[in-house]
Amino acid sequence: MPSFDTILEANLVELKNAVDVTVREVGTRFDFKGSSANLELKDKTITLYGDSDFQIGQVDEVLRNKLAKRGVDVRFLDADKIEKIGGDKVKQVVTVRNGIEADVGKKIQQAIKASKLKVQAAIQDGKVRVTGAKRDDLQTAMAVIRKEMTDLPLSFDNFRD
Repeated sequence: MPSFDTILEANLVELKNAVDVTVREVGTRFDFKGSSANLELKDKTITLYGDSDFQIGQVDEVLRNKLAKRGVDVRFLDADKIEKIGGDKVKQVVTVRNGIEADVGKKIQQAIKASKLKVQAAIQDGKVRVTGAKRDDLQTAMAVIRKEMTDLPLSFDNFRD
């Protein structure tokens, strides 16, 4: 029975490279000299450091530009609020989305059911598997998912006939 998986995964190698390039640029830019502007990547969390909210915004803009150049969708980033960490220093934690959450998976299932296609969607540990009898129905289901879930950079994997 034909099937495919709907996944939400960033390219972690390109993400790490973009963070490294951003660290290098922040270290050499004139407007960041003598400041505590920096960023670090641990697991799937990027922490931005700076002297002010404006500086955090500048570092974030540089990071997003580098990610876009490397082909990593910036919709994977989920930024928290900027918080003070002592003195006049601030930080912002940005998490990288990985895996489809349960509520998003349910929205995908509802969109597929509303389309009246003869396919079934099942949530399986961070991905949504869609199965159907015909390949054309699966391709139509992909189009429905792309149309309904525009705020997430979903991709399709493991297409089997």
